[in-house]
Amino acid sequence: MSRKFISRLEPWLFLAPALFFLVLYLVYPAIQTFILSFFDPHSQQFVGLHNYIWAVQDTEFLQSIRNNLLWLVVAPISSIVLGFIIAGLADSVRWGTLAKSLIFMPMAISFVGASVIWKFVYDYRGPNQPQIGILNALVVALGGEPQAWITLPFWNNLFLIVVLVWMQTGFAVVMFSAAMRGVPAELIESARIDGASEIQVFTRIILPQIWGTILVVWTTFTVDVLKVFDIVLAMTNGQWDTNVLANMMYNWMFRGGGDFGRGSMLATVIMIAVIPIMIWNIRRFRAEETFR
Repeated sequence: MSRKFISRLEPWLFLAPALFFLVLYLVYPAIQTFILSFFDPHSQQFVGLHNYIWAVQDTEFLQSIRNNLLWLVVAPISSIVLGFIIAGLADSVRWGTLAKSLIFMPMAISFVGASVIWKFVYDYRGPNQPQIGILNALVVALGGEPQAWITLPFWNNLFLIVVLVWMQTGFAVVMFSAAMRGVPAELIESARIDGASEIQVFTRIILPQIWGTILVVWTTFTVDVLKVFDIVLAMTNGQWDTNVLANMMYNWMFRGGGDFGRGSMLATVIMIAVIPIMIWNIRRFRAEETFR
């Protein structure tokens, strides 16, 4: 074999094991899931678009789509805004490192563990019983009436989103703090000498410098939101209009008779929702590499 052929073959030899496992555990299951979405509950009879037609006519599916969109808007924005505020405040005080460590701690807890913690926070025991839930205990102490928070339509979705924001904010704080420390101090001082206000320094100097980090954090949070499942399952199991696509997929696939057709269809919908974000990220990465 020629040296030129060997030099071309060498990279593929190193990539072959990784590509094998990638195809086996990612590409093949994704293709198989897409195929199964066109079959009946037992994956034996081809039913065409029947599962997809059922979905667009099903009120629970449409409710899950709306809930996913609410999560998609509220959770990443809340986490990013809080992350910015806390990172800026923590970097300006002596004990900022300790504060960031404490805020980052919820990331060490599993989604189910965090859900159990917050389920105790929202716990409701009736108007004439002692309240063990922190939120209702505070409401009663202030003279209000206790509420079954996670059963209140619309608001219960926001209460579930709080759990994810609580877990994600620490990651945003650490990322933004590191990014802001990387902004050259000379640029900030020059802007201040030229008469720029603190808002102008942030919007015109700091923000453009850390824009790449913001996009990374936003992408990470968005993907987490699209596949959110554990929090909903552990706290409400989709009751009281809190269902999301991933939990609905789990229920159809592994509960209620095991309808692999509809479960695969829901998995395919989630996968299709993630693909545009992946494509956008790849294009952004290539553009940054070209710019460099």
